[in-house]
Amino acid sequence: MAMEDSDKKTEVVLLACGSFNPITNMHLRLFELAKDYFHETGKYKVIKGIISPVGDAYKKKGLISANHRVTMAKLATKNSDWVEVDDWESSQSEWLETLKVLRYHHQKLLSPDPTNSLQNAIPLTKPGRKRKQEPNRHDPIKKKNQSPDIKSVPQVKLLCGSDMLESFGIPNLWKLEDITEIVENHGLVCISRAGNNVQKFIYESDILWRHKNNIHLVEEWITNDISSTKIRRALRRGQSIRYLVPDVVQAYIEKNNLYSPESEDRNAGVVLAPLQKHASDSKN
Repeated sequence: MAMEDSDKKTEVVLLACGSFNPITNMHLRLFELAKDYFHETGKYKVIKGIISPVGDAYKKKGLISANHRVTMAKLATKNSDWVEVDDWESSQSEWLETLKVLRYHHQKLLSPDPTNSLQNAIPLTKPGRKRKQEPNRHDPIKKKNQSPDIKSVPQVKLLCGSDMLESFGIPNLWKLEDITEIVENHGLVCISRAGNNVQKFIYESDILWRHKNNIHLVEEWITNDISSTKIRRALRRGQSIRYLVPDVVQAYIEKNNLYSPESEDRNAGVVLAPLQKHASDSKN
């Protein structure tokens, strides 16, 4: 009976994109909180978590090399039986929109051995067809009708903190059509502090409000204020970061002497890749 119940549940893959500069215990907690939330609904089964560090071309101030950031993330998830690190995004020579990373991972679930290329970052819509004709173009449950043997494709949902959701409101940081496709076709899982203004932010955005059923707000009752920025600040000041990051990550940072006043000045004065790209797109 239990087996039948789990078959009815929608499978979910949680994808977290970001700098992970460095990865902290807070990043790892986001996955645990989201998994608990989905399992408590009784409708979903989280089958995997993916950490996808951004590439160096993102040009964020203080961003150290992707090689180090990916290695630290792999060390941090070494003992996890469901969260893994994917370096596809970080190995691209150009900065990639988050939507393309979501598409890539969705395609990867459709075909287990994708070629390692941007070809997989295609939209879920079929080419040459207008959006209006496909109101339900991404409904994994319907796929079951194709054949009783084919299990529905898991949904890839973007896992984020409230800061990422609220960054949708920053001019030129996100393309409007990207936000629409993320919330319409994939879905968001946003971990927010109790009393946070995320619901007000959704209310004030027509796009987010329209797709609010695909935005899962998870309240973080045991609050955790660790951030990578604060970790780097502590390291620059020679202060301890123990118990804020996994021990293996702390050891790796110390061994490689990773964060310093010099590293914090990396990309200083350089315009962030999305701002650069979207500003030039709007001029054309």
